Amino acid sequence: MLVVGLTGGVASGKTTVSQILQQEGSYLIDADQIARELVQPRTPTWGELIRVFGKEILQKDESINRKKLAATVFSNPQKRRLLEEILHPQITKEIDRRVEAIRKKDPEAVVVVDAALLVETGTYRRMDKLIVVTATETQQIERLGKRTGAARKEAKGIISSQRALEEKVKVADFIIRNEGTLEETSMRAKEIFQELKTIARHKGKHATAGATC
Repeated sequence: MLVVGLTGGVASGKTTVSQILQQEGSYLIDADQIARELVQPRTPTWGELIRVFGKEILQKDESINRKKLAATVFSNPQKRRLLEEILHPQITKEIDRRVEAIRKKDPEAVVVVDAALLVETGTYRRMDKLIVVTATETQQIERLGKRTGAARKEAKGIISSQRALEEKVKVADFIIRNEGTLEETSMRAKEIFQELKTIARHKGKHATAGATC
């Protein structure tokens, strides 16, 4: 089995890439989806977030207002660290649990872990390979505006709150420059998947052989 980290700057297109890789045959573990599950109302994590950030982050149905929480932490590095300290250990634990479940049923699997902060948290070091998706800052700002309605200044603030793409590229095994057409991005993602699949198959066979010795 091969565990592959997938990351990139905000609005760089990693969700598009993750969907392509999943369509090609990879398993997908989405860290953002795990975070959503962890903060469902009345869960321990939900309670901890309220304790730290106050009831102001709640919506009428008592779910977390993710936009309000994001606005709070993006403008305050200390609060952002607090949020990361609450969420990241639990997200990592759940990722590990899901990876092990896949390993047991499919030793030759390619497992893609889609997470925005793999490099910032150092979690990428636990992956077998790392894919980084890039886009120009202009493209990121435009995509953020369309996705969230963020103004240019707000979008630039969100982008700057994450580690520079150049730093992520330095530790990448594969780079997908999502700066052209969807077809170009798709072709690159499919090429990478075929390579990953070959590596995973070899690892799986060696693991099986070792277990039978």
